[in-house]
Amino acid sequence: MKAIVLRAFGGPEVLQVEEVPIPKPGPGEVLVKVHAASVNRSLDILVRQDLGGYGVKLPYTPGVDAAGEVVAAGPDVRGLNAGDRVAMSIGVQQGGAYAEYLTIPADRPSLIPPELSYAQGTVVVRHFPTAFGLARAADLKQGEWALIMGAAGALGACSVQVARNIGARVIAGAGADERVQAAQNLGADFGVNYRTQDLAQEVLKITDGHGVDVVFENIADPTLWPGVIYSMAMRGRLVTVGAHGGGKVELDVARLYHHRLHLMSGHDHTEPGDADRALALAARGEARVLIDRILPLSQAPEAHRLAEHNLVLGKVVLDPTLG
Repeated sequence: MKAIVLRAFGGPEVLQVEEVPIPKPGPGEVLVKVHAASVNRSLDILVRQDLGGYGVKLPYTPGVDAAGEVVAAGPDVRGLNAGDRVAMSIGVQQGGAYAEYLTIPADRPSLIPPELSYAQGTVVVRHFPTAFGLARAADLKQGEWALIMGAAGALGACSVQVARNIGARVIAGAGADERVQAAQNLGADFGVNYRTQDLAQEVLKITDGHGVDVVFENIADPTLWPGVIYSMAMRGRLVTVGAHGGGKVELDVARLYHHRLHLMSGHDHTEPGDADRALALAARGEARVLIDRILPLSQAPEAHRLAEHNLVLGKVVLDPTLG
């Protein structure tokens, strides 16, 4: 089978296609023919660059999100059958989604409803559970103001919809007018282009001086951070699981304690069943994902370049079944 094999860390050019053996499913595992593998900035690109402290061992096949068809099962497998359409997120240490075939524990994947494509399935399973977890961590409530930073990114787009579904009043923050509009098309009530407008000033204008109660801040760009902090209302909560904008920011501690602000990690707030819940919502048309383009496995370097430099609106997905 064809697979991307990483034999050295570096730029996108280190992603090389090789012929490797098709894996065999062991006890409790299934073999999946991969139809879609999403490209993640934090979990794929940082691993390729040997950043983020993941400590993967070379040679390594990247990819932590996949969707595909079950083609074989190992011993002691219950509940999955050949032909089932599944989506799953796997750990960085295992990886392996950038390949034509992948073995996974049979208790890991979710069944993709027939209304959804493989590409939709893999993006839904990756980002909607995280968006649910962010909302839980921040305890977002109906009627509160929520600011979603990076609102047209894959996670941001899901967060807009989760916040809207809760009944929050949603402000989409994005770095280009077309990205702001894309987030508003997904349900955001208002939008701010934080590259051309004063973020805090616009947010205070929109909220009649109140500020936002919750910020989903998954960028950590030092040039944007002050605008985020000064957008927050008294006792505002900021939740984050991202730092692709640099990750090191200055913190106005006086603002923090005077306004009783809460800054928190959004990790470990997902719950069992979140992926299935998200897939069901998407199947009913109540949740949507932004997919910019689908590329063959051989174009993995281009997929990484596009995602790394934020040249896409939504997600880039690799399809190993394409020629």
